[in-house]
Amino acid sequence: MRPQRFDLIAFDWDGTLFDSTALIARCIQRAAVDIGLPEPEFERARYVIGLGLRDALEHVVPGLSHDRYGELGLRYRHHYLGAEHEVALFDGSVEMLQALKARHHWLAVATGKNRVGLDRVLASSELTKVFDGSRTADETRSKPHPQMLLELMREFGTEPERTLMIGDTTHDLLLAANAGVPCVAVSFGAHDHETFAEHKPLFVAHSTRELHDWLIQHA
Repeated sequence: MRPQRFDLIAFDWDGTLFDSTALIARCIQRAAVDIGLPEPEFERARYVIGLGLRDALEHVVPGLSHDRYGELGLRYRHHYLGAEHEVALFDGSVEMLQALKARHHWLAVATGKNRVGLDRVLASSELTKVFDGSRTADETRSKPHPQMLLELMREFGTEPERTLMIGDTTHDLLLAANAGVPCVAVSFGAHDHETFAEHKPLFVAHSTRELHDWLIQHA
């Protein structure tokens, strides 16, 4: 049975399916303090969620040497890995994904996480078999470069008009635009939903339930 409109639905992870926005921002702040830097503003740290880690750290704390970014990244991972167990999927995410699988959509993840981190959290969430494919920032180019979506579309043989990107940041929406793919945004993640309009998402969901209902009706 052919899906109604989209064959492939690609989800961002952090802030879209996984309620990790505040944790990531706090870990960036703590990492900066650990290496003797001023604590970045929370909003600045939150803005970079969705980018690859190196790109994110360069935006939050510009002008460091290569070695210092390596040190900052290590401290970030230390704090994040120590607290990842404290956060979970948004309520209703599993049910939404299962409903889409039952409708024969291909499901994928396009994330700024690295491969090890994504595989770990998919396993702990028991979602490894739910997703048909995934791309991470250490395997491709960081968002908003379109490589993640271009590779996923090539893998599944889907056209841009039959592919949908779902995310919580303008990085995700720009990724979709750069790949020529329609997008849907969620307002409960890292970026203010008022910044989404210029990227023309098909829909802005204010809860996972709203996203679920829209996808069942329109995807």
